[in-house]
Amino acid sequence: MSDFAAAPGAVAAFLDGASRAKLYLRPSALVSGCEAAAAVAAGRAAWLAGGPMAFTLCELIARHGDGEIAAVAAPFDVLRAWRIGSTDPLAREVDTRLAALSRPRPEFAGLPLVSGRARAVVVMGIVNVTPDSFSDGGLCLQPEAAIGHGRALLEAGAQIVDVGGESTRPGADAVAVDEELRRVLPVVRALATEGATVSIDTRHAAVMAAAVAEGACIINDVTALTGEAESLGVAAQSGAPVVLMHMQGTPTTMQDDPRYDCAPLDVFDYLEGRIAACGKAGIARERIVVDPGIGFGKTKRHNAEILTSLALYQGLGCGVMIGVSRKSFVAGASTPPEKRLPGSLAAALSAVGQGVQMLRVHDVAETRQALSVWDAIHGWEAP
Repeated sequence: MSDFAAAPGAVAAFLDGASRAKLYLRPSALVSGCEAAAAVAAGRAAWLAGGPMAFTLCELIARHGDGEIAAVAAPFDVLRAWRIGSTDPLAREVDTRLAALSRPRPEFAGLPLVSGRARAVVVMGIVNVTPDSFSDGGLCLQPEAAIGHGRALLEAGAQIVDVGGESTRPGADAVAVDEELRRVLPVVRALATEGATVSIDTRHAAVMAAAVAEGACIINDVTALTGEAESLGVAAQSGAPVVLMHMQGTPTTMQDDPRYDCAPLDVFDYLEGRIAACGKAGIARERIVVDPGIGFGKTKRHNAEILTSLALYQGLGCGVMIGVSRKSFVAGASTPPEKRLPGSLAAALSAVGQGVQMLRVHDVAETRQALSVWDAIHGWEAP
């Protein structure tokens, strides 16, 4: 896509040619601290999802009906001037897209995603109550071990504990609902009773309903509530906030031969459609966080393309979560998962630098330490 700032005339010409295309906006040239505050005050930037970063450039991407993709990078003030002076019907769409990019995100399950102009990255710790998860299968299969691990994650700084009873690693087979319930409910119940913010990681409606009844307050579904016909209704009725993830295929088949016309845009379109479906079912956008699903039906190249385009997904108007922790994308399948921490942290910090508000991780203490240093260097708190 584009990598240079276009002159005002080129931006106007590009938008004229995009009138029949689908338009996407990817914020770039992100700044923080005093520089961000000054740029916003001068009209040269807008806050990204309410801050603490601001974007001074906006990549305009047009995807035409024949699949052709064109892009140009517009300085924010140039784009703003075009909007003010234009009678083009596309100006309304640009306004809508910019509003989605810039408006502050509401709390998610009571957790702030923005605190003034300070970074408020939410860390979700992983508890796999499974014998076959790719990283830690079998380590927390017994309830006592899983509960203890959840407590340890909270003590290390996790704000959410994500409990799952079915592995969704590449090639994994489905688990019977009764068995999944047997695995997760004691863990959910114990941690929720102790006051933890518990997320249930499941693609089965019955598990969602039972876990929420036991105290889970977030539903995290790798199928974006498409796995079962009842899932959307159960999630809507529960009142729980939801994480909608993109996955091409199923865990059993997703890595067989994943294909995309343009991975970042295809994922955007899918998530946009799921947000719309949730809205019709009664799940407001404010209850939704999206996850582009790194490693779920994607090649290494697809993953890289998405990870370099994460700011694009702020255009959905929701919080964005990323889960890269210990995945084979980080260091290759020949490197044991427990040896993938450095690459996991690198990917996490890159995501945070593009505005991602939530990280789903195995290594909570290490992630928290990395975020602390990152925050200090970048001066998230504006004066």
